[in-house]
Amino acid sequence: QVQLVESGGGLVPAGGSLNVSCVASGIIFAGNAMDWYRQAPGKQRELVATLTVTGNTNYVDSVKGRFTISRDNAKNTVYLQMNSLKPEDTAVYYCHTYVLTARRRDDYWGQGTQVTVSS
Repeated sequence: QVQLVESGGGLVPAGGSLNVSCVASGIIFAGNAMDWYRQAPGKQRELVATLTVTGNTNYVDSVKGRFTISRDNAKNTVYLQMNSLKPEDTAVYYCHTYVLTARRRDDYWGQGTQVTVSS
């Protein structure tokens, strides 16, 4: 069974930093792309950052230059380092991955970790 467990959220003042992490189990971690999504109150969930198996990264424009996604395959962990945080970064942050087979794609989500940035 695939499980994703996030941690590291919290309350931080504007301009501060947080590093959220996600530990994965039940998958061959090194063989999976990993993503971070976020969902603010009243808004749709949005893709924040992606890290492919080969190490390529992609970010939503609003976090480019401030957020960094990374992974430690030995620890089955993906991280999202968030710097220069803004109140608009306030959201629940979710770890995500998917597994492709010949017949289907299964998506997996963590339970989310709350990030609150005070102005």
